[in-house]
Amino acid sequence: MNSVNHISVLSLGFSSCLILITLFFSYWQKLKLEKDILIGVVRAVVQLALVGYILDYIFGCENPLFTSLLVLFMIFNGAFNAHKRGRMIQNGLAISFLSIAAGTIITLLILVLSNTIRYQPYQIIPISGMIIGNAMVALGLCYKQLAANFKDKAPEVESKLALGADILPASIEIIRDAIKTGMVPTIDSAKTLGIVSLPGMMTGLILAGASPIEAIKYQIMVTFMLLSATSIASFIACYLSYKSFFNERKQLIVLK
Repeated sequence: MNSVNHISVLSLGFSSCLILITLFFSYWQKLKLEKDILIGVVRAVVQLALVGYILDYIFGCENPLFTSLLVLFMIFNGAFNAHKRGRMIQNGLAISFLSIAAGTIITLLILVLSNTIRYQPYQIIPISGMIIGNAMVALGLCYKQLAANFKDKAPEVESKLALGADILPASIEIIRDAIKTGMVPTIDSAKTLGIVSLPGMMTGLILAGASPIEAIKYQIMVTFMLLSATSIASFIACYLSYKSFFNERKQLIVLK
């Protein structure tokens, strides 16, 4: 299994008939999603085609500095999107950037130093994308959980503060719960690998002609790196952002 299975444009065109199934169910059940489906499909094709040509060019530029700058740009975009879900967090963009950057850089550094991957665009860019994407989602969940818990547990926190506790001891259970919330999806995904689902990377490698054993090795690496990145990012983000829920007098800010 070492020959790549090339998909012709004609074959890809025929496979687009699968979209008709979705359109049929939408029309049959009067879901009124036909327009959204067609727009989504066209956008996906155009965007993926553009990304494909861009990546083809990037992979040809084996410049470590260019690769590093591109990874930083990806981190910024991930941080910006995570920041949108945590608008109540002061300096949310900076916190998100620092958290995702730390998770990404530490994870990539370990992978490169262990010779698991090489610092080349065709390996660094896709792997960084997976790491940053998962860290971004984890931070969004962390911010949402922090806000919900500080709102729901306000009397408990205020009681601890009234008894003389500082803001960190008064908030520690909320912080830990938020970190856990950010990590749980990645942990649950790891539990079901190979039993409930075959992940995209592993499936893609097998379809491309790689040995299943070799594909499994890569997927194990992906599992390890995602667990690392999400835990680091969630930990840093929660411990840097919990102070946003208190004023300068260490009083809990009432959330609406």
